[in-house]
Amino acid sequence: MLRTLTLSFVTLCTLSTAQAQTWTTLVDGDDLSGWEKLGGDATYMASDGEVTGTTAENTPNTFLATKESYGDFALSVEVWVDPDINSGIQIRSESKEDYLNGRVHGYQVEIDPSPRSWSGGIYDEARRGWLYPLSVNEDCRGAFNTEGWNLYYVEAIGHSIRTWVNDVPCAALYDDMTASGFIALQVHSVGRAELAGRHVRWRNIRIMDENVTPREWTGNYVVNLVPNSLSEQEVAQGFSLLFDGSTTAGWRGAGKESFPEKGWNVMDGVLTVEASGGAEAAHGGDIVTVEEYSTFELSLDFKITEGANSGIKYFITESYGSDASAIGLEYQILDDERHPDATEGAAGNRTLGSLYDLLPAHEGKIVRKPGQWNRARIVVTGTRVEETVTGSRMTQSEFKGARVEHWLNDRKVLEYERGTPVFDALVARSKYVIWEGFGHWPQGHILLQDHGDEVHFRSIKIRRID
Repeated sequence: MLRTLTLSFVTLCTLSTAQAQTWTTLVDGDDLSGWEKLGGDATYMASDGEVTGTTAENTPNTFLATKESYGDFALSVEVWVDPDINSGIQIRSESKEDYLNGRVHGYQVEIDPSPRSWSGGIYDEARRGWLYPLSVNEDCRGAFNTEGWNLYYVEAIGHSIRTWVNDVPCAALYDDMTASGFIALQVHSVGRAELAGRHVRWRNIRIMDENVTPREWTGNYVVNLVPNSLSEQEVAQGFSLLFDGSTTAGWRGAGKESFPEKGWNVMDGVLTVEASGGAEAAHGGDIVTVEEYSTFELSLDFKITEGANSGIKYFITESYGSDASAIGLEYQILDDERHPDATEGAAGNRTLGSLYDLLPAHEGKIVRKPGQWNRARIVVTGTRVEETVTGSRMTQSEFKGARVEHWLNDRKVLEYERGTPVFDALVARSKYVIWEGFGHWPQGHILLQDHGDEVHFRSIKIRRID
């Protein structure tokens, strides 16, 4: 069933007097009575409403946390940090005895003065790791001032968490794991003695937790972790669901008129290809979208079982009439640690995230283990003019969908251009050399592969790009 996350993009320009009065200062003078220290042994001191945290050697992350919990709110705070250390602002966070012996966990808005420049990104402390890395938003990476004060604005309304640094939109996350929790100021652990005694400072810490009006959002990329849903922002960008969480509408078997009668199932919002001994397209068979696409952005969540092999293929044409898996460009899905195919091919071009048998994914890719959800994204854009000589005549035609990117867990792991001499040379040394015109199709279906192993899919969404 399609679920749409609603969030009205109302411009927050001039607050009315009533709204302005809902801002509450969280630190007044040197009073920290509304706060408590959790985690490590770093120190905090307040003076004139400014809080200074000081790093300490041989101690874990330390947090100064509000005693009160907050659900929907807007938070405004200014931050200064020593450029050699890292910090963060926890929101909707918790500390429970039954979870890692009380370790602080939850959403963290990053304070990162390092060359990586991910300030404003969203990290899930002591849980899932990076949820919104700034690898997906280059426009924000230059917003943070490493030599002075920085204004952070954080908005949490329902499933939506969004951040700004110095009024630059940074992260737009939709997630339903934690609806409320404390706010905390982090002093990160330090690994070297010379980093002890460094400071991070916060001032003008204010919160509004009633009648919060969404701020105008001018950013682009959304990370939506609510299964099988579309945020209003994604709808506005043209996304639609290719899997509604309950039916197989919009899909059919590759080379068939209808969806396979066996080998695939839908349960609890997950589309699963069943295990059948590891044979390729020998049980339920591959499934393809009813529609075809040329330039598009596709994203989905996938979860593999140990030793599993599968793939997401695109620009699928069924005209080759293959008896095995349908032929097309493939985003490889694989358990690199356990499946032998990871060591086949050339230079790792059959590993997870790779363009199968053609280009390897980046060695620094972030992979979540079997049993955990990973996020795949394929972006196909661009038009190139092709020239063809026939006899004494030269003709020109447009080649749509020339530029392709593979992303894994919101990090780009490869990019390439279809139809170039370099691309054709890669095809010539691959298993695809026997297929005439491989990779030159103007459009095609999206395919999920049945390779005989159990693999799960959800949140399959796509938008066409003009």
